[in-house]
Amino acid sequence: MNIGEVAEQSGLPAKTIRYYEDIGLVRPARGENGYRAFGANDVHKLVFLARARSLGFTIEDCRALLALYEDRGRASADVKQVAQEHLGNIERKIAELQTMHATLSDLVTRCHGDTRPDCPILEDLAGRG
Repeated sequence: MNIGEVAEQSGLPAKTIRYYEDIGLVRPARGENGYRAFGANDVHKLVFLARARSLGFTIEDCRALLALYEDRGRASADVKQVAQEHLGNIERKIAELQTMHATLSDLVTRCHGDTRPDCPILEDLAGRG
């Protein structure tokens, strides 16, 4: 398959597929003409990577997960560790977003939103709040 066909089947843009090839996540065969020749296994890896990325795994996490996936002697504990670390990162981000939400919600509530120039939002951003 050529890159266009693989892009269609995997749901990834050709640019992303080329990037994944550049960083060694996929290694399609090359024909005598130098064109990429993707196989079904490449499509499967790309779908795997697309799903992992949609869950927010980093490229390095994806590299580790793909290596574990391809290792039939793997321990599921190793996979779980990668996922748990990522879950911890997500939970920290959620906590940060909740804090930002609470702060901004308070500032919006305190702002009269009328024609007066005083504004607690701007005062807070300027460090005077």
